[in-house]
Amino acid sequence: MPRLDDIQIRDPFVLVDERDGRSWLFGSTDENIWDGPATGFDTWWSEDLVEWHGPIAAFRPAEDFWSHTQYWAPEVHPYRGAFYLFATFTADGVTRGTQVLRADEPSGPYTPWSDGPLTPREWECLDGTLHVEDGIPYLVFCHEWKDVGDGEIHAVRLSDDLRTAVGRPFLLFRASSAPWSQPIPRPEFDRVYVTDGPFLHRTADGRLLMLWSSGGASGYAMGVATSQSGSVHGPWVQTDEPLWSADGGHGMVFRDRSGGLQLTLHSPNDTPNERARLFPLDETADGLALRN
Repeated sequence: MPRLDDIQIRDPFVLVDERDGRSWLFGSTDENIWDGPATGFDTWWSEDLVEWHGPIAAFRPAEDFWSHTQYWAPEVHPYRGAFYLFATFTADGVTRGTQVLRADEPSGPYTPWSDGPLTPREWECLDGTLHVEDGIPYLVFCHEWKDVGDGEIHAVRLSDDLRTAVGRPFLLFRASSAPWSQPIPRPEFDRVYVTDGPFLHRTADGRLLMLWSSGGASGYAMGVATSQSGSVHGPWVQTDEPLWSADGGHGMVFRDRSGGLQLTLHSPNDTPNERARLFPLDETADGLALRN
């Protein structure tokens, strides 16, 4: 049975099925996610977070699916009795965006639910995540540096059935607002700041936190922002230092079957060596901290 060191994966996401306690691992699983053609998304399941069963083909595109390259960052969220997969898709001549797929079980098979991406069709976007607040679903996503130079994180309200966006997105923050985020060299802009992988977490005492990734002083890194209002609307305040400082990121947090808080991210950040890593995590007065 494979262990995490045996599984090449980026952008890991763990769903714990409350019905049986199984943990399901999703992520960018194509051998070369950068060039395509894309195969789809695989998943694995585990009862102890050590040995994993799989891979299981969670999504394979139909011949008429609009995207056939660069399938990134799937997240699976239980919602109203079904399982919804939010993932980034790309096609030649079409802007990158986040589409929603649906299945009756965590393993899939997932089929398209929204009519194409829910992110603005004129924007280059990626890494959409679902956040439900006071019963209202929101899509939180990145507006890429390719459009704006200083990468942005936005939110947009979704319809109750998760099929459509309602209204226009609103800006949460820009990458350069974090003291730890460093520019990367790109010829298109004088200074480029990356936003990747937002994930929202509500603490036991009610605070709303967001993990997100960018370039740091020692490479790919991941930090935490806190909403001062406790709402997705913010305003959002950044930590001075990243939670994960070098050669890894695009993480999320989940509670294992015993109730403990776990962080997963991929590290290292180079293909084909990416692996999902798990770390016990604590909620602190300042946000989140890796357990010593």
